[in-house]
Amino acid sequence: MTPHTAEDPSFDEAGQEAIAEKKGFHDNIGSYDVENTAGQLKEVHDFKQGLHQRHIQMIALAGTIGTGLFLGSGRAIATAGPLGAFLGYSIIGLTVSSVVFGVGEMGALAPLTGGAIRYLELFCDPALAFAIGWNHVYSYIVSIPSEIVAAAVIVEFWATINNAIWITVFGALMLATSLLFVRIYGELEFGFSILKIMLVIGINIMALVITCGGGPDHKAIGFSYWKDPGPFVQYLGVDGSLGQFLGFWTTLNNALYAYSGIDNITVAAAETRNPRQAIPQAARRIFIRILLFYVLTIFMVGLVVPSNDPDLLGSTSTAAHSPFVIAAKNAGISAVPSIINAVVLTSAWSSGNSNMLGGSRILYGMASNGHAPQVFKRMNRFGVPYVSVALYGIFMALGYMTLSDSASTVFTWLQDIVSISTLVNWVCICIVYLRFYYGCKKQGIDRHKELPWAAPFQPWTTWFSLVLLIVLFFTGGYKTFMNRRWDTETFISSYVNAPVIIALYLGYKYLKKTNIIPLEDIPIRPFIENYQNNPALEAKPKKGLRRLDILWS
Repeated sequence: MTPHTAEDPSFDEAGQEAIAEKKGFHDNIGSYDVENTAGQLKEVHDFKQGLHQRHIQMIALAGTIGTGLFLGSGRAIATAGPLGAFLGYSIIGLTVSSVVFGVGEMGALAPLTGGAIRYLELFCDPALAFAIGWNHVYSYIVSIPSEIVAAAVIVEFWATINNAIWITVFGALMLATSLLFVRIYGELEFGFSILKIMLVIGINIMALVITCGGGPDHKAIGFSYWKDPGPFVQYLGVDGSLGQFLGFWTTLNNALYAYSGIDNITVAAAETRNPRQAIPQAARRIFIRILLFYVLTIFMVGLVVPSNDPDLLGSTSTAAHSPFVIAAKNAGISAVPSIINAVVLTSAWSSGNSNMLGGSRILYGMASNGHAPQVFKRMNRFGVPYVSVALYGIFMALGYMTLSDSASTVFTWLQDIVSISTLVNWVCICIVYLRFYYGCKKQGIDRHKELPWAAPFQPWTTWFSLVLLIVLFFTGGYKTFMNRRWDTETFISSYVNAPVIIALYLGYKYLKKTNIIPLEDIPIRPFIENYQNNPALEAKPKKGLRRLDILWS
């Protein structure tokens, strides 16, 4: 048999037979039999491996930078104060780093398209994979038109034209790029990420200059805003330490959604060249990227803008209420709003493209597992599941709801529910990783010696993340339980996701009679055998200017 290379990690018929012959590998693993597991390993044949290591690295980075940083950071300062926001973003940064570590370890071993949904099916319970899979599909159905609407609103900063025109234009662009080679998506994300990095570096340098008195007004700020109005905010008008704690706790949720999308590094694993090297590198570097691009930035915001600045409380989606624009305006620096707006526009487009890729690949993965109609597995000649892409293209029309006041209210409700679904998805990633971790222990697998990459600090950081995320879910709508603050929309959007997922889970379990896969039967060994037959390529030593590249190689 011709040995496979890391760039073509296929699994042929002989490989399937080898699995069946392996000692101790049962003929029936829950709902996964030998033939089905082998089919997972052959999946890369269906896709074009157009994503290089630099694409995966920058896609991982782009998932952490978006409107949540450029615009949402101001809301965090207004809610919790400079120190409260800094602590909130730091704690959630550590939490989601653990989530990414877990996804990276499983993705390096089993580089399947669909990300965490596929691992729920393989390592936990097919019923849970079904429920969370459709939860993901719903999230993408709503979030894709949300990004299109955000892009249309941003354009209003320069020209006032009927938003329906821009919604149509941006929707058509996203649909077109999603139906072409995945390499085109990778190059677009690579370019968008470079723009975001340049802007983040630029605005942090600007903030440092303003803080030190280098602006046109030559006023040195230092830590004066930490003293007045203070490091924390009395949130909801509650006095004392309780009000300060409520502001900090609310910012944890704000930061959580700002980091959404960070776990998508494995969603296109089967389309990635040498995934067993690219995915671990992307996961390993996520912590330092969060520190540099999010935590440092939120710290600088707290230095240059007071938490009681009235402009921070604005609700528009343009750069006018970005804390960096406010700081530049206060210091007498012009032209900053247009620059930030331009990059925020590319961020919205980038996020929409990312959601189209993630949503279509997850739907493909669900169809592969029998959790969605088989029609969603159909490929075009570019190796793209075009029927899956077309489904999200149809639901782009939800963006037109924002043109009507009454329909816009409904669309806002849908968006709020999406925010909670992100939290639920991360909870499930922690659960499936813990199942994978303890499955390795049960089967006597040494993660550090037998897997392509073993995430550090496990399982303790995942347990911490799981507990914190569950607590955040149950306290997400705490304001509705306070005296005279009941709000039906907030209550529904905060908690409706859980009963819907439970209903999907129990319904599938009743109809299909599935069971939670025992730890000793989790199919980890076949993927280890495939990895040992197809090891990752050794990285080429960096030469010349490439030695300065610390972002994607």
